[in-house]
Parts: sequence; structure tokens; C-alpha cells
Amino acid sequence: MGWAVVVSMVIFLVSGTAIAYVAGASTVLAYLASDKSRYLAILPQRIFAQLDVFALMAMPLFILTGEIMNRAGITKALIDFSMSVVGRLKGGLGHVNIMTSVFFAGISGSAVADAAALSNTLVPAMEEQGYKRIYAAAVTAASSVIGPIIPPSIILIIYGALMETSVAALFVAGIIPGLLLAFVLFAVNAFYAYRDNHPGGRNADLPPFWPSFVKAAPALALPIIIVGGIIFGVVTPTEAATLSVVTATLVGMLYGGIDRSVIWEALTRTAILSGAIFIILSAVACLGYLAGLLQWPQQLGNLVAAGGFSGLEYLLVMNLIFLIAGMIMDVPVALTLLVPILAPVALQQGIDPVHLGIVLCFNLCIGLITPPLGGCLIVTSTVAKVNYWELARAVLPFALAELVVLGCLVLIPELSLFLPRLAGFVSR
Repeated sequence: MGWAVVVSMVIFLVSGTAIAYVAGASTVLAYLASDKSRYLAILPQRIFAQLDVFALMAMPLFILTGEIMNRAGITKALIDFSMSVVGRLKGGLGHVNIMTSVFFAGISGSAVADAAALSNTLVPAMEEQGYKRIYAAAVTAASSVIGPIIPPSIILIIYGALMETSVAALFVAGIIPGLLLAFVLFAVNAFYAYRDNHPGGRNADLPPFWPSFVKAAPALALPIIIVGGIIFGVVTPTEAATLSVVTATLVGMLYGGIDRSVIWEALTRTAILSGAIFIILSAVACLGYLAGLLQWPQQLGNLVAAGGFSGLEYLLVMNLIFLIAGMIMDVPVALTLLVPILAPVALQQGIDPVHLGIVLCFNLCIGLITPPLGGCLIVTSTVAKVNYWELARAVLPFALAELVVLGCLVLIPELSLFLPRLAGFVSR
């Protein structure tokens, strides 16, 4: 049954059907084929429960921030300054894109929110500088995975609640893996920059540093205000998204690029994009509910237990299951369904819960950039207006690099546990 759903979705996608219709139609067909049609009546309640999450408000707010930044001239000022700093490197704007994702990771804690914001700002900027739009979108989607790893992270909070693990320890543990991921993505971007002769390099025509810095200074204050508010506990990540909208508007007014028409266009575009994204999230929520009804997680757990795996073998099998789940399920849904079933066995075999949490959450985040239901692929392709399957192909090298990082995290627990041990969250 599960494979039938995946196959039908792939067929619909290849035919060129809109993603929202693909996810919704496949989900309804799955209910009918599994003789669970009576549960269709409860789907509106399940959809509302899935979307009625305070943290999800960050996504449309960051989309609005990006729209305002684009229309008010803020993005150009930031791009000019960034190029004056790293433009001498091949693929400079690609590096800027990845660095921005690291910075945004400390703001939203959500890969989807990061993908929405950066697709709306850096993809057009990279295209304007001479990058192919599909490559710019691929870098954006791949680097957005950093968001849920570097604290604060919504999915780490969910895991901590499910497994009664210290969220503070998980947050500290995510720092090194997040930075390691960024470093690997820098390397991949550098490879393509030299292979495909991307803009940048010693002979690049760069904006002068000080004039570009002075012009970008008001815009540079925006992330400082947001991150500072989160660090000192003044605002939550979602409240920080609201603050980003207000600050972007004020900075835009300072640049003289804000008027009523700009605000109206930004709000209209945000409503359209947010509506498209939430429709897809609703369909994914319905599919997750069906997975629970059909006891797919329990069947997976029984299958793994019957194999007699232990220790590292069990952890590798778990990662394979989570990789598959991440491709077809929303990250919070997969966590909620799979962790309570598979994780306790891992803990009984001596695997540290903090290490396990980082590995599993990192694993599921890779699913955000893999078809058929990669959340960040969907958001990036929608916002950047690129073909979903072309984007999936373009992001493949970055996804493979992220799998290499995942392998390192599995085989070298100290990458996750060094800082928590140093901070006293994990016993030596």
C-alpha cells in the first residue's frame, strides 16, 4: 500500500501536475484503496491540528520579509557588501547564500522558513549576477537544511519532548554538525564555481568596501536585532520573524524604497505563496495520519526487531528507515510516528540519546531536499519558479555531500557529544 502511494505520486509529478494536487489526490486515493475512506471526514480536523502551530507563523512572515527586502532595495545593498567581502572567491554569492543559511538557522529553527526567505531574496540576486537560476535554487534548498540543526531548532524540541531528553543538550550538540554541514556545502559550491566558471575571483569587478558597507549598515542591523533578541530571550523565533518584517519595513523606508504599492504587492505575493505552501503541508498531514492508521511505523519496528540488529548495525538500519520516511513524510510527523517505536531499542543498546537525536533529526532533514515530497524542494521550486524535478537533479550533489556528513555523525559520536560534554550536559 505504501509503495502504491509513492508510485502514484511519482506518476502524477512526472505528468506535470501541480505539487499541491499531486499530494492531495494521492492521499485521498490512498484512503480509498486502503478501505479507510470513513476517516476522510476527520481530515479537516487533522489539517487544522497540523497547521495550528505557532512556529509555522514564521514561514509567511519570513516570506514577507523577503518580499519587502527585494522591493525596497535592501537585498541589493546586502549583495553589494557581501561581494565586496567574499567576491574575490569563485562562486562568492554561493558562499554568501550558505553563510546566510547559517545565520538564518539561529533565527527561525525551520528549514522550510529559511528556504522560503532565501529563495525570495538570494535566488534572484544570484541570477542577476550571472548564476543559472536552477543552480541558485539548488544552493538555497541544500543550505536551508542547516536551519533545523543549528539552534534554535523546532524538530530538536520535538525529539526532546518525545524522548525526555534535555533540549539544551540537543541545542548545544547541534552546533558542530551544523557548522560541519556548512563547511561541506562550501566545498561543493567551490567545486562547481571552478568547474562552471561562476562569477567571482581575483579579476571580479567588486564594489568598493567602505561605500558598500555604509550603504548596507542599516540592513546589516536587521539580523543583529533579531539574533540579539533571541539570544537574550526577548523574543521567540516566531516573534523574531515578526520583528524582521517591522525592521525590514523601517530599513526600506530609510532607503526610500517603501510606499503603499510596495507594501500591497509584498502582502499579495506573500498570501499567494503561503497559501500554496500550506495546501501542500495539509496534504502531507493527511498522509501522516493515514500512516498511523495503517500502522506503518509499527510494521517497520517489527521488521527491524526481527532482523536481530544491534549496536551500530541497528543505528544504520534506523537511518535507512528514517531516510525513506523523510522522503515521503513531513519531519515532525516522521519524528512523532517513528521515534517512540524505534528509539527506545537504540537506547537499550547503549546509544546516547543526544547523539541519537542529532543523527535522526539530521537524517530527516536530508529528506527535505529529496523527492517525491521534499519540503524544501517544494518551497524553493514554488518561490523561485523553477521546475521541481530539474531542481531535484540540481540539488543531488549537495544531498550526497549531506549524506557523507550524516555518515560521519553516525560513525563519530564525538561530533555530536563533544560540546554537550564540555558544557556538562552529558556525562563523560
